[in-house]
Amino acid sequence: MMTSTLRQSVHRLSIGLASAACLLAAPAAWAQTSNDATLAALAEDTRDSWGSPAVGLMQLREGEVHIGVAGLRDVSDTAEVSTDDLWHLGSNTKSMTATLVARLAESGVISWDDTVSQHLGEHLELIDPGFHDVTFRHLLSHHSGAPANIGQAYMMMFALEREGGRPLPEQRLSYAGHILALPPESEPGSTYLYSNAGYVIAGAMLEQATGEAWEVLIEREVMTPLGIDDFGFGAPGSTEVIDQPRGHLDGSHGNPAAMSGPTADNPPVLGPAGTMHMSLPDYALYLQAHIDGGRGVETGFLSQESWDILHTRPFEAGYAMGWGLGSDELQHSGSNRMWLMHTVIVPEQQMGAVIAMNRMRTGNAGALLREIATTARD
Repeated sequence: MMTSTLRQSVHRLSIGLASAACLLAAPAAWAQTSNDATLAALAEDTRDSWGSPAVGLMQLREGEVHIGVAGLRDVSDTAEVSTDDLWHLGSNTKSMTATLVARLAESGVISWDDTVSQHLGEHLELIDPGFHDVTFRHLLSHHSGAPANIGQAYMMMFALEREGGRPLPEQRLSYAGHILALPPESEPGSTYLYSNAGYVIAGAMLEQATGEAWEVLIEREVMTPLGIDDFGFGAPGSTEVIDQPRGHLDGSHGNPAAMSGPTADNPPVLGPAGTMHMSLPDYALYLQAHIDGGRGVETGFLSQESWDILHTRPFEAGYAMGWGLGSDELQHSGSNRMWLMHTVIVPEQQMGAVIAMNRMRTGNAGALLREIATTARD
């Protein structure tokens, strides 16, 4: 039976927006390929009621993972989704960037209290004084004063550039420079302002501190130690073959139109804020690490101090490091307007639930997450 705490906390879900070997031992069995019948039926019902070409649902409970999927990879084709398919994470990527910061802080490469000036000062012509002392804690908790996004003209420039232009660390440094040259929109530390820009700045700081791209860092420091193999950046799959689900935009008369290729995601410069994709079994490996760390289990991946930093709000608003906070749950949602993912985990109850769709749709995510989390298993 669902506890009142979980019932209340999931209801508040925002729709907006040891050793490494020890870590891998138990989760290896999670790379299931069978489609859980109960969750698959719920996914089919959700697909019909929400209007998404495909739906993937995942339940984590007491170390077990169940996945159910239903629907089409591309609305114009007959290829069906599988439990091992890749789904776009959107802003669920943010907690992964924060986890990367924790890993590099533990290794002594950076510190949580390192500032924008320390890592970017000698690389940018101008940083407004209001941003000088902004730290990773400010940036990752959306308390830096940075705007939600960079201006549309700059976004178009980065969209044209993509991977074929300057190396991504140079693009992110340029992005950070455009944001940091202007005064903060609020006093750093005083106000919660959800900011994709803040995560790009954090990514630029990591890149300048290490001399390596965020993509390289997150693979080496987060994905590989957790045994995560099925992941990538940008829209999943190829443009020539429908080998993975494709995101969908609303076309004429509101009918979904499948999108593929480079334009099927935000520009890669936004990577630290939300361009990753991943299979649900591998996403379960990541979430289980946070569930274990959140309830004080030795993970061998991060110290308890680091888990506590990641899961605790550093300022007044209810947002930690890449996670929204409730009474006892961590949650986030993400969408690039072509995909949608909702995630909630409750570490103390060893529970979690995920909704993934290849079309951005609105519905009662809280009720659906409750149903996923509490679906009875044989």
